Amino acid sequence: MTSTVPVVTDIAYQDLLDDPYPIFRRLRELAPAVFVEPAKLTLVTRFDDIVRIERDPATYSADNPTSLVNRIMGPTFMRKDGAEHAIGRKAIEPSFRPATIKEYWAPKFTAIAEALIDDLSTAGEADLFSALAAPMASLSLMAMIGFREMPWQTLADWSQALIDGAGNYAADAEIERKAMQASADVDAAIDAVLDDHRSHPNPSILSSMVNADPPMPIEGIRANIKVIIGGGLNEPRDAILTLVLGLLQNPAQKDSVLAKPELWPAALEEAVRWISPIGMYPRRVTRDVDLSGTTLAEGLQIGLCVGAANRDGNRFAEPDRFDVMRPKQSHLAFGAGPHFCAGTWVSRLTVGKIVVPMLFARLRNLRLRAEAPPAVRGWVFRGPVTLPVRWDA
Repeated sequence: MTSTVPVVTDIAYQDLLDDPYPIFRRLRELAPAVFVEPAKLTLVTRFDDIVRIERDPATYSADNPTSLVNRIMGPTFMRKDGAEHAIGRKAIEPSFRPATIKEYWAPKFTAIAEALIDDLSTAGEADLFSALAAPMASLSLMAMIGFREMPWQTLADWSQALIDGAGNYAADAEIERKAMQASADVDAAIDAVLDDHRSHPNPSILSSMVNADPPMPIEGIRANIKVIIGGGLNEPRDAILTLVLGLLQNPAQKDSVLAKPELWPAALEEAVRWISPIGMYPRRVTRDVDLSGTTLAEGLQIGLCVGAANRDGNRFAEPDRFDVMRPKQSHLAFGAGPHFCAGTWVSRLTVGKIVVPMLFARLRNLRLRAEAPPAVRGWVFRGPVTLPVRWDA
């Protein structure tokens, strides 16, 4: 027997930002899909349901003209299905080939990390959000996109404004204003370099787009670069911080990873399962459909809460616990199906093989500061917003 989507009205939006996991647990236990009034969205929170949805793009479409992402960034290939999505992915593929990542990008990312940690090393204490993770993610992405050099804070500010706009389900006018200004600024930065990338092909994303066959139209370039700035900056930034936080809060696990470097990849996967940087993304229901006993109506906007699914107790034992030794099991932090994150391998390289191992190798006795606990925030996008640490300089 099918049932309609239940409605929850007694949740404060601020609680979703501060600590969404008790809310996610409640939603998972209540129904496969629940309309959450403060978010103005029907949320799907169970692991198996999200996997089923991602395997059926004909019924659960990423092509959603009314989505906030389209409003702020324009029509991106992340909000397309089938051939249109495949064409967009193909246009950026040269920049993300394994050989290109290993031979071209890895040395650049290593040099960026070395310079940032060199600057840190004698200070003895810092907030790793602003001192390492944000500049690392911003400078690496700036290089990959092919922008002219600019202060790392500029790209970081654009990214934050764009993702705030894409997650502005409370319809805050100031958040929308900042997002639209960032959108215009990104367009100007693209226009400043596009002719050069057209004339001088190179491994950058803008060069791949403008030299694709056929070339991506300017509207597509602008929209897709904005999506890449959003997810491509905050995801590695927050993954760096989450991995460091998980290890520092669990000293025995930290010691195991440092003693056995082959554990670094597993540690990264556990970090992004535990706190998923990209916690929710939308889909549109294209026909009346039954989802695990609940009827979803044609045209319904749903949010796939992978941050909730990655803590689904039916999938993961003790899901709220950070556990590097957890039996290997796939998670949804990088998405699933045709929309599996294009930057996954870049993130795995940058975070799990370069930045965080280098940080622990170079900063002796790295530890949290008892008097300044870290702060973690968000639900559409989630990660540490401060991570104060000390080390023996």
